[in-house]
Amino acid sequence: MTEKSRFQLSRRRLLGQAAGAALATPFLARMSFAASDTIRIGNILDMTGPIGPGGQAVAPGMELAVKHLNDKGGVLGRQIELVNYDTQSNMQLYTQYAQQLALKDKVDVVFGGLTSASREAIRPIFDRFKMLYFYNVLYEGGVCDRNTFCTGTTPAQTVLPLVEDTAKRFGKKVYIIAADYNYGHITAKWMQNGVLDNGGEVVGTDFFPLDVTNFSSAIARIQAANPDYVLAALVGANHLGFYRQWEAAGLLAKIPLASSNFGVNSEIITLEPQTTNGIVAAGGYFDSIDTPESNAFLEEVTPMLPPSTACTEITVSSYEAMMLYAQALEKAGTTDRMKVIEALESGLEFVGPSGKVTLDPKTHHTVRSAFIAEAKDGKWDIQKRLSDVAPADTAAVCDLIANPKTNKQFVVDTKM
Repeated sequence: MTEKSRFQLSRRRLLGQAAGAALATPFLARMSFAASDTIRIGNILDMTGPIGPGGQAVAPGMELAVKHLNDKGGVLGRQIELVNYDTQSNMQLYTQYAQQLALKDKVDVVFGGLTSASREAIRPIFDRFKMLYFYNVLYEGGVCDRNTFCTGTTPAQTVLPLVEDTAKRFGKKVYIIAADYNYGHITAKWMQNGVLDNGGEVVGTDFFPLDVTNFSSAIARIQAANPDYVLAALVGANHLGFYRQWEAAGLLAKIPLASSNFGVNSEIITLEPQTTNGIVAAGGYFDSIDTPESNAFLEEVTPMLPPSTACTEITVSSYEAMMLYAQALEKAGTTDRMKVIEALESGLEFVGPSGKVTLDPKTHHTVRSAFIAEAKDGKWDIQKRLSDVAPADTAAVCDLIANPKTNKQFVVDTKM
């Protein structure tokens, strides 16, 4: 069986379990290895439901990293085994499967969570059971926990550069729309902070629960406020409705849109070009980056992605997280949690699809490249690259070297 068909088989089995009553047991991605001979990695993601497109973008990055490591003989002479759970966009399943990974499956580390709400549901569980945890998607910043490593971008790396750029492009009057949970609320604060720093004003802010699909009243409010442009931090499949309704109202050509997370869930190929053209986005990766590392990664991962799913920042940051973890295992010479944490805190670097990624020992976040791009005919036109951008928002409140017992998510002070 080819590696591609093996991956497709694992995905079919995983989705098949999700359709069942309870997903009582995980699908083990490398069934042929005895547990004692493998390094077991828990992978807990929404593969189905409204948040499912995000999980479907993440999973191939994880699978490809495992393939690359196992093809080279594994790590510490042992093969890598993924233990996958689909949480089906259900927060109760996150806590259920997190406990199962820690107590029954006894994995060596857990990767996963797509939303900040899911992360904060499972992070205390992994702290309690002393289970190392990686959160690998962009988020609002502020997590400071020696047991947790965050490899996605934070607002200091994407939101603030985006607002600085769009203030020059579009003007000073801004309307903010965001998802109605902690990611959206805190990101909106950072957006407002950036607008104020650039001499602008926020003329309105709206928050939408993840199940909202009708945005007509919000669109009317935006029109009445008459902003120079809109900053968006919308999340999930249902929120795609905003972009379709915005374009249908004839507003895309009149009031520009910018976002710090647009494209992460494959919006660039899910939506028609006439719905996305001109939208400006910031992120830690876009699939139009033309480097040897990005091109090689795309050649391998693209056939592994489901239909209508793009390789995005969360695909790449999950791959890069796995490779950093593997480096830490080799450096530590063991899977022992504290020794691996100390290795991860040694300033590890990996050059991957997004460029050089460095783990910051003080914050457990990554220093990485950030990009500003514009949607043009279903593709991303890279317009600016920023190298070695630090997670300055989290660094302002978190120093795990000086204060290793810190364990909280800081809501970073802004001007709101």
